[in-house]
Amino acid sequence: MTDPRETGTAFLPKFDAAGLLTAVVTDRSGALLMVAHMNAEAIAATRATGEATFWSRSRARLWKKGETSGHVMRVVEMRVDCDQDALWLICDPAGPACHTGAASCFYRRLTPDGLERAD
Repeated sequence: MTDPRETGTAFLPKFDAAGLLTAVVTDRSGALLMVAHMNAEAIAATRATGEATFWSRSRARLWKKGETSGHVMRVVEMRVDCDQDALWLICDPAGPACHTGAASCFYRRLTPDGLERAD
């Protein structure tokens, strides 16, 4: 028997116990920019506006990327993984993705001695 969530055409997000999905964000080239979380409201806002909106676990509220910095992420495409518990947002960023000013939130690599910049 085939699971409609895994092979069908209906969007049936599988939220975790906190009502969240993991959202992986890249640019059009595939460069990893950030990872965040989305609830149903964040997904709906993103789909309605075309600008990435997430659920901030630390602030316990919706958070539109770029709301204070102006570094909005225009969503080009949204994809869902096979069991619909994670999203991939392909975006055109209006500036750095990271609040530190780095192009990506993944600007450091883990080495035997600790962290070093990777950009």
